[in-house]
Amino acid sequence: MKLTRTKLEDAVQQRIISAEQADSLFEFLKSHPGNEPRFDFTHVLYYLGGLIAIGAMTLFMNLGWESFGGTGIVAISLIYAAIGLKITYSFNNRGLVVPAGICATFVIALTPLFIYGLQQALGLWPDDSVYRDYHRYIQWHWLYMELGTLAVGISLAWKFKYPFMVMPIAATLWYMTMDISAMISGGDVDWELRSLVSLYTGLLMIGLAFWVDIRSHAKADYAFWLYLFGVIAFWGGLSMQDSNSELGKFIYLCINLVMIGVGVLLTRRVFVVFGAIGCCGYLAHLAYDVFQDSWLFPIALTAIGLTIIYLGILWQRNEQLITRKARTFLPTALQELLENRQF
Repeated sequence: MKLTRTKLEDAVQQRIISAEQADSLFEFLKSHPGNEPRFDFTHVLYYLGGLIAIGAMTLFMNLGWESFGGTGIVAISLIYAAIGLKITYSFNNRGLVVPAGICATFVIALTPLFIYGLQQALGLWPDDSVYRDYHRYIQWHWLYMELGTLAVGISLAWKFKYPFMVMPIAATLWYMTMDISAMISGGDVDWELRSLVSLYTGLLMIGLAFWVDIRSHAKADYAFWLYLFGVIAFWGGLSMQDSNSELGKFIYLCINLVMIGVGVLLTRRVFVVFGAIGCCGYLAHLAYDVFQDSWLFPIALTAIGLTIIYLGILWQRNEQLITRKARTFLPTALQELLENRQF
């Protein structure tokens, strides 16, 4: 919960604290803003600058770099990495945690470029593809770059422990779901296999994210990016499954409803967003395929929507009682996690 001046004034009106205490507390909070990410102009500039620098070495890499050759790419990558680490240490020593984490993430993002250049220099690159294709196409031989990125990313994240550094690690795991399926299928576009690999790998990433969440919730949000890419991989693989039966489509709806429930339980919006998209997709199927000529369907759907709103009102009235009783059945570690997420 974000503590604002308005909330402090409300507490004064309720005679919970005095006006003097509210003023002193507000000034104290202003002078100790903390280092966690916030949506303010300073942090927007941090992330905008960092993402531009990371994008320059990843998504927006052009063919001009190919002229340096493998050895040149390796040398430039090492120079960039040294500069990035130097700036990271500088920011870290000054207590600027957010920009330090962004700079450390930049170093991790350089790893695929370094490995690509190294393979080119050693004559081990298997075809005529170039580095810029790494973020655009699915190829089995990207796996060497991905495994190297995971090794460097985990090592640096272990040392610096900045939550944003998990982003390239999670993205690389997501990339691997697609490239492993390409390796298994021998390069054939087998969408059924790829969707299954994506689905099960996504489940594993979500499990890893939950484990990280339990272990580190009291320190920082290290699980956010793992949840994000895990849900993308799982939901994408699930949605790509070919189902010609109404029962299969209904099960798809139920899984998306469970995702919404898990998102609410863990206070992870990514589950809710993708679960809601899946539910809307199922309702669109009903509207355009199953009940396309029925005038009762929109009326029934409206009634269902209003019923859900009413259930929301009942839930709000009894939320504390239901939550308190439900949490008694959960493991202690999960109870502590949910208590920290309550606000």
